[in-house]
Amino acid sequence: MNSSMIIASASMGALQQKLDMLADNISNSNTVGYKRKTAVFEDIMTSLNPHIDDFKQPGRRTPLGFTEGWGARIAAMQTDLSQGVLQQTGNMTDVAIEGNGLFEVRTDGDINGARAFTRHGPFQLMPDANGDRVLVTNSGQYIVGDTGNGEDFIRVPEGYNLGIAADGTLTAVGNEGTTPINLGKLKLVQVTNPELLQAVADNLYGIPANVNPNDAVRNIAALPNGETGISVRQGFVEQSNVNMADEMTDLMIVQRAYQLSARALSSSEQMMGMANNLRG
Repeated sequence: MNSSMIIASASMGALQQKLDMLADNISNSNTVGYKRKTAVFEDIMTSLNPHIDDFKQPGRRTPLGFTEGWGARIAAMQTDLSQGVLQQTGNMTDVAIEGNGLFEVRTDGDINGARAFTRHGPFQLMPDANGDRVLVTNSGQYIVGDTGNGEDFIRVPEGYNLGIAADGTLTAVGNEGTTPINLGKLKLVQVTNPELLQAVADNLYGIPANVNPNDAVRNIAALPNGETGISVRQGFVEQSNVNMADEMTDLMIVQRAYQLSARALSSSEQMMGMANNLRG
């Protein structure tokens, strides 16, 4: 196999991965809280091939030798955490975040279990065995809150509505004449290294086992003015940050690059066939 076939086949593999990523972005353009993915390409290898001395002609300013690449590959797929548009729903359990923040959940129903994170805010109140209602995502993951006595799931007593302040403070509000109940605060985290987050099912982000969680996320830190730059909006959901015009433009560029690589591979194969058919 000659170098042109190696370069074309390697680049086609990377472009196919980019096509799959774009397809995922486009298919989730209407998914609440979805964050688009981006790809980072890098050269697989480059080599400097020498020229013979005859190429050193008068007036030449560049050194002898030429650089030969060996295709490209995807070095990383990153998550674009830029803010999506907020849409008002008026639902008590719909929650959106403004700013660099994520809700924290537990996927296995154990407060000491594996941590996961999401921006997908259409929550629900699910009845539990104690007669209370537990705040969960629409796929059943338990939302984590800070009750003041440590982390726990958010439980709203039967007959009460849930109130959520801009700073994430949770309050159970009953009928007129009843005293509101303080339920703590939503557990929010800031993302410090988005490339360390791993997309998992149900629009969640997890942290790989070989990664220290503190390297990927941290607790909300206050700015010098005392604010955090993050606010919670009850009765809103955050739309996907996918821009269809940008995705379709990227799709056409990648398709054209894939076609050119496929044509280069086909031409190389034809030339090898012609060489094999030569008769001395």
